[in-house]
Amino acid sequence: MTTWKFDPMHTQVEFSAKHLGMMTVRGHFNDVTTEAELDPDHPEKSSFSATIQTASIRTHNEQRDRDLRGSNFLEIDKYPTMNFKSTKIEHTGGDRYKVIGDLTIKGTTKPITFEAVKYGEFNDPMMGHRIGYAAQTKINRKDFGMRFDAMLDGKFIVSDEIQINIEGEVLEVKAESEAKSA
Repeated sequence: MTTWKFDPMHTQVEFSAKHLGMMTVRGHFNDVTTEAELDPDHPEKSSFSATIQTASIRTHNEQRDRDLRGSNFLEIDKYPTMNFKSTKIEHTGGDRYKVIGDLTIKGTTKPITFEAVKYGEFNDPMMGHRIGYAAQTKINRKDFGMRFDAMLDGKFIVSDEIQINIEGEVLEVKAESEAKSA
């Protein structure tokens, strides 16, 4: 079992929601830190945790970003981080897994399950030992205290269901420090 971290240059934490039930609005978080204890040969023995700085939310619309940082949604002044900590990893066949864990948003913790896939593994003296993963899940934002319910012409402005997609490369910490000293 070794310690790994997501490479911030090769990691994306994205989300999407429906606007007025018809348009998908996508966004991402710029500031994510992770740590994992991975056994590449026995992933079910592994564990993973992540901390996201809520102020780092971006949707390519500054007004919407301010709204999402405010009291109707993330309340970044009161809740500067969101956290995920795995509790179990199940192999479901091939390079596919279920990553089960606890997600905390706005002080509320709920169990969620990510459907994950291992994209591949790469070991190079310059770039280090890396494994690429993708994971996705859906949450109901109201389960985490985001109760904004405004409607326009009989349609909700923001859907309750939020899709979460993560893609990234984890980098073995030991390989990273050896590469820097070379």
